[in-house]
Amino acid sequence: MSLPVLYSLRNCPYAIRARLAIYASGQKVYLRDLVLSNKPAEMLAVSPKGTVPVLVTLDNAVIDESVSIMQWAFSQTDPGDYRHNSAPNALAEMLFLIERYDNEFKGYLEKYRCAKRYHETSLINDRQKCEPYLAELEMRLSQHQYLMSDKPSLADLALMPFVRQFARVERQWYLQSPYPKLRQWLNCYLQSKMFSKVMSQHSMWLDLKEDVVFGRSV
Repeated sequence: MSLPVLYSLRNCPYAIRARLAIYASGQKVYLRDLVLSNKPAEMLAVSPKGTVPVLVTLDNAVIDESVSIMQWAFSQTDPGDYRHNSAPNALAEMLFLIERYDNEFKGYLEKYRCAKRYHETSLINDRQKCEPYLAELEMRLSQHQYLMSDKPSLADLALMPFVRQFARVERQWYLQSPYPKLRQWLNCYLQSKMFSKVMSQHSMWLDLKEDVVFGRSV
């Protein structure tokens, strides 16, 4: 069996979102788990920037941006209509939302995580800079079950790993925060079969050089 190859890092949010899309779309890939301190020469040969995820398709195209991998997966098959194909401009709106959170929220989130890790006095201020983005998601989720509508979308899968990171910084504060719809939405994903499969632990590819088939049949 010949399949595309995905170089991945288990807990990297960018790699998680790529695996979520591959799983949700029903695609299958050879999964090559790695650690950033020991990057496979095979990956660096096709993507010298050395970050994950990296997808090598069957026609040897290299896709090394997480959102582009998500779009590739759903362009192959989209049984759950994660791109909301019947809604005009829906995909463009999703990609705009994802890009804004990647470019803005992610920076504030990293500062917040660092403040917690290194016991910095800026912790509360850094958290407060994240909150307008959480409030926006809360507002969206008060209008429908998921971020774009009453059915899951590419945007939900793309943003969820970063909301998960936020929720783990100050767990007690998060559990009492004024974002109940967001907590419910996140918990729904964290408790799902999909997330369990996506987060399964595998041997490092460099240890055995054995490819793991990842994905599901639809």
